[in-house]
Amino acid sequence: MAKTLEIPFVKCHGLGNDFLVALASDVPHGFPDFVRQILDRHTGVGGDGFIVVMKPTIKPHDARIRFFNADGSEAEMSGNGIRCAGAFLIERKSRKRTLEIETAAGLKSLERMKESGGKWTFRVRMGAPILEAAKIPFKPTEVSSPVLRYRLRTRRGELPVTVTSMGNPHCSVFVADFEKVDWPNLGQEIEQNEHFPNRTNVEFVRLLSRNEIEVRFWERGVGHTMSSGTGSCAATVAAILNGLTDRRVRVRTEAGTLEVTWPQGGEVWLTGPVERVMKGKYYHHATK
Repeated sequence: MAKTLEIPFVKCHGLGNDFLVALASDVPHGFPDFVRQILDRHTGVGGDGFIVVMKPTIKPHDARIRFFNADGSEAEMSGNGIRCAGAFLIERKSRKRTLEIETAAGLKSLERMKESGGKWTFRVRMGAPILEAAKIPFKPTEVSSPVLRYRLRTRRGELPVTVTSMGNPHCSVFVADFEKVDWPNLGQEIEQNEHFPNRTNVEFVRLLSRNEIEVRFWERGVGHTMSSGTGSCAATVAAILNGLTDRRVRVRTEAGTLEVTWPQGGEVWLTGPVERVMKGKYYHHATK
């Protein structure tokens, strides 16, 4: 017998990268199927990702969250998604200026910089990038760390790539002109390359100056997205490692600009906006 469940949710977006956020107590079991249904842009609410908010495992922290992609797979971390989770929590804890949120990629700190009518700007401590191939994980037969200008074999020939992790795997490809690269199809191919046992996110990076880059994103389990927080961090780290930029970089995405800083020997910081789009209830038809 089918049973209809009312699932309360909040929808937010961080520069066009949109997420639904809900409390774990309101979400049914069987995450992959449920996530695919609610994130479907024709028969569900629609979104790039789904965020489940739970009680923290350590009491002083504000929450523990899990990220799910549109295909139902789980992601370790999302830079845009965690700002959406931050907005969700701030509305419940309006007096708080900072948040400590547990993720599969470790504890992340968020500082509320601005707030105005359902719009916020957060500065997020993203942690130090992971550069060791085995920990990314990136597993060709022979590779040294950090993985810079590795000749990755594709159907379009070998491409020099830089491989990093921001708690989730990333492959950065530097290009001179987006129009001359079939980057969506190339991104889809690289995502599933055999050297990435957990698949990978892919960034196509165009250098504009020593302090500005432009990026196109192919997200693991989602596809083309207007922006990506961890992708912007990974692209910046790749540019710095290759000596192309300074350590404070503006990242131009298709939906706006993020700011990434990576001090020498320190952690990566991401600053960007988030906007609440709607609150509502999703009617989930569960079968008992």
